[in-house]
Amino acid sequence: MMKKIYRKWRNELGAMDKIIVTLLFVIIGVSAIIGLITWSDSQKDTLQTEAQSLIQKARDEAVSE
Repeated sequence: MMKKIYRKWRNELGAMDKIIVTLLFVIIGVSAIIGLITWSDSQKDTLQTEAQSLIQKARDEAVSE
């Protein structure tokens, strides 16, 4: 009887460990996706600003010639 209860308890602990690890991976994955989206938005804004300044510089040079 005690062996059966002990085995059931160990099985439940193993299942709980797997659930905790899975939740940890989900949290890490979601955090990575949010970080990547934030970083790409930041890079997009920087790239647009640089492109606009280069376009304006090229227009100014074309007008002055």
